[in-house]
Amino acid sequence: MIYRLAGDRTVIFISHRLGFARWTERILVFGNGGIVKQGSHEELMGKDGLYRQMYALQQEWYET
Repeated sequence: MIYRLAGDRTVIFISHRLGFARWTERILVFGNGGIVKQGSHEELMGKDGLYRQMYALQQEWYET
């Protein structure tokens, strides 16, 4: 739905639920007042850090 509405425009989507982030081109992870990590879902899951920790806490919601 959001991809169809966005068309060729840039969309900034802010969420604490990370399931949608898996399908985005770039993820910015904020912490301590700034960006602490950025990359694709695959890149961020391959690094130790806040995104991987947060995703692991929510993983059961997104994978069956």
